[in-house]
Amino acid sequence: GVGPKTAEKMCRLGIDTGADLRAQSLEFLRHNFGSSAEYYFNLARGICHRQVRADRPYKSVSAEDTFLDDLREEAALVAELERIGRHVWQRIEAKQLAGRTVTLKVKYQDFRIVTRARSLDRTVSDADEFVGIGTALLGGLLPVPKGVRLLGLGLSNLREPGAVAPAPRELELPL
Repeated sequence: GVGPKTAEKMCRLGIDTGADLRAQSLEFLRHNFGSSAEYYFNLARGICHRQVRADRPYKSVSAEDTFLDDLREEAALVAELERIGRHVWQRIEAKQLAGRTVTLKVKYQDFRIVTRARSLDRTVSDADEFVGIGTALLGGLLPVPKGVRLLGLGLSNLREPGAVAPAPRELELPL
């Protein structure tokens, strides 16, 4: 949560982790960081006075699941993705949202995370299309090189149904 200059200064002062920051006194932080000292002091202790805004518009709707046993077989991966996708779509419908971008998240057994996304020039029409796009994105990663421990599927580029989508922009290319 700090910029590059502050991070560099903190590093010079031996503050490399949140625990290092938490170990500093408020006086030390005031001496070195002036008006930002109290913010850093509180942040390192999990204290934040910013207002929680529950009425913000959604940017995406998604779900993911971590498996007890890593999945390797295509049929098992597709079945889990279908289950997750149907759950997400129920939430999308309940919130009366529509979106254009489907994003797949895959975490392998070695904790490497891969994401794939596809954006349409219109909103995704229904659960079948949503899950179908997710399945196609997953198909591009098959066969999996190692076990999959997590799958996630989400929809973004959201707008409320009936809202007018911005007109697509065309780029002029030199001939």
